[in-house]
Amino acid sequence: MTANIEEDSSKVTALYPDPPPFWKAFTAETLSQFDSLKQEYADQHGLDVDSVVRIPDVPEDLTYLQPPPEPIEAKWRLFSEPQTLDEELQSLETAGIQRLGPLNETDKDGKHIDRAFELKRLAKSLLLNFLELMGLMNHNPTHGLEKVQDLKTLLLNFHHILNEYRPHQAREQLIQLMQDQLDSKRAETAAIKNVVDKAKRALEGLGSMEIPTAEPKEIKPAHGLTAPPAVNGTNDAGDGPYYWDRESVGWSSLDTDLV
Repeated sequence: MTANIEEDSSKVTALYPDPPPFWKAFTAETLSQFDSLKQEYADQHGLDVDSVVRIPDVPEDLTYLQPPPEPIEAKWRLFSEPQTLDEELQSLETAGIQRLGPLNETDKDGKHIDRAFELKRLAKSLLLNFLELMGLMNHNPTHGLEKVQDLKTLLLNFHHILNEYRPHQAREQLIQLMQDQLDSKRAETAAIKNVVDKAKRALEGLGSMEIPTAEPKEIKPAHGLTAPPAVNGTNDAGDGPYYWDRESVGWSSLDTDLV
């Protein structure tokens, strides 16, 4: 099966490539077998089945049902094209393109090159050369080829500077992601502290509450509750004659502190 896939790998570079040949490995039977092996492996190692990414030594017909292993040498092939983790941006000189901007990060005076300023210059040059091309095409179209080449050089230089910004863009996105997570954790911590403070105030209020000692008055319990009738100085709950007095005071304290 592997040999057949290697023989057909050249087909993926066609203009309209066929589906990857290993799609034939995904059948209802093979998927069921792989799920069973995955569950068995998770049970043997005491793992959650959803956390299992790869199973070692699976049968050959189930090889393509799990992700490939990580590349050892940081090299792999994607659609028959070689890929590496340490791939560097190709220079304009290597690609045979004229460089219109500075070569180094600093100029001859040691000042840092403002790439945003260079992009603005290229954008203005693009607009100017496009207007010149329109004028040439109006008067003498045969001279427009040279101006088209100038536009191509400007666009390639513009695109190259944008690609040089990719590492900076990735770092800024990572910084923003970490900052959002930090802000979220701080907000959660502040909310927890706020609830703890309210609970402390409620407990302090309950601790300083005075228990009535006089004969209890007929008080309508809070929150629509109905006090049971007193029988021989006690209510049905058997909590003594002052039960509902104490409860009313407690409910009032909690309603005030935990709003």
